[in-house]
Amino acid sequence: MKKIIVPFALALLLILAACGGKADNTGSSASPSAQPSSAAPSESASPSASAPAESGTITYESENGPVEVPANPQRVIVLSSFAGNVMALGVPLVGVDEWSKMNPRFDATLKDVAAVTDEDLEKIIELEPDLIVGLSNIKNVDKLKEIAPTVTYTYGKVDYLTQHLEIGKLLNKEAEAKAWIDDFKARAATAGEDIKAKIGAESTVSVIEAYDKQIYVYGDNWGRGTEILYQEMKLAMPEKVKETALKDGYYALSSEVVPEFAGDYVIFSKFPGSDLSFTETETYKNIPAVANNRVYEVNAQEFYFNDPLTLDFQLEFFITNFLG
Repeated sequence: MKKIIVPFALALLLILAACGGKADNTGSSASPSAQPSSAAPSESASPSASAPAESGTITYESENGPVEVPANPQRVIVLSSFAGNVMALGVPLVGVDEWSKMNPRFDATLKDVAAVTDEDLEKIIELEPDLIVGLSNIKNVDKLKEIAPTVTYTYGKVDYLTQHLEIGKLLNKEAEAKAWIDDFKARAATAGEDIKAKIGAESTVSVIEAYDKQIYVYGDNWGRGTEILYQEMKLAMPEKVKETALKDGYYALSSEVVPEFAGDYVIFSKFPGSDLSFTETETYKNIPAVANNRVYEVNAQEFYFNDPLTLDFQLEFFITNFLG
């Protein structure tokens, strides 16, 4: 067993979203809307009809310095991670990354939105964006800046909720972002107390994922619901997971050692097409969480990020499965 470099898709997450950073870090994306937790992405993404449209520009203080951006952006392109944040704040998208397009929960809203990459410069020009957003590792940043104001974020430089607040500032919707954050934290804290009261404060929870032919276990800041379980609900993490996955956010496992990392409860995130043959072995079936029906399976493509829409979905999932 050894730590390996996470696939590019995982590196974009958290989030898990998939598939985050800690609040006392200076941190990132997050999977996160001032909408009710039951709102579907298409509902959350609708701008308020009564909100007055602002014209002109504002100055956003990005991590790379001040950037003049539209006060009321109407044609945003997100090249990595933050599509759910933008949708949650009701701002129109014209282009998003392929991972966001693959999220089944975003289908209704992104049906007519183009999938683009940082190398699709001609396609991006044709989409006529008024704002481009992405992670700091995207390519062609200088060329993108010639097309539209471009703002990038370093994943993990700020915690996942601060990241949403930063997106709110960028989109001139700081108040809406702050309102969702306050409401979400209150709902997650209440749910966490209820869950601990039911399963016991000492009961441990693991987040394990099958991706292609590899198995991963996650720390507290890498999407896939980890921010909610560990940071907001403060549920217990198995010691083995603390030792290996907490620092870097994830850890690669061989199937033989999965029992050592499985908590009393397991969130099992599965990517379509992944090798799940290990779940047919006696080693896996004899894990207490498996034997006691305490494994809650999720579709990794919709559980991956840590934006408000995904976080609301994850929170409702945990409430239903732990308390239902």
